Amino acid sequence: MESDQTIRATAATRVRAGRHACFDRLVIDQRGPVTGYVVRYVDRVRADGSGTVVPVRGGARLQVVTRAGGPRALGTPGVRGFSTFRQVRYAGSFEGHTMLALGVRARLPFRAFTLPGPTPGRSRLVVDVAHRW
Repeated sequence: MESDQTIRATAATRVRAGRHACFDRLVIDQRGPVTGYVVRYVDRVRADGSGTVVPVRGGARLQVVTRAGGPRALGTPGVRGFSTFRQVRYAGSFEGHTMLALGVRARLPFRAFTLPGPTPGRSRLVVDVAHRW
């Protein structure tokens, strides 16, 4: 599990994904600083607030929570043809937290970290999942 528990007001604005030579990358763009996050493997991703199971394709599931409000229109990127990612689904936004369900091929090593920018007043939560052990 990777996490940062800092709390400040911010908003998730966009989700995108990219393929790299050794890993697949998920990026959540935010207005304001990244204010805290939790990324971990779970048996089932449950929507924050309702507890409803959010099914995703793949042999393992990562629950990605950012401490930033986000609209349902946040959207999720397609990951067809990715080596590790199988599906990204919006799992809800509740009380200043936005959750995504990330289906991956298997329980592979991952890392989560934050980056500033790319423009002033913006930040990014980045989740990289390796293609292999």
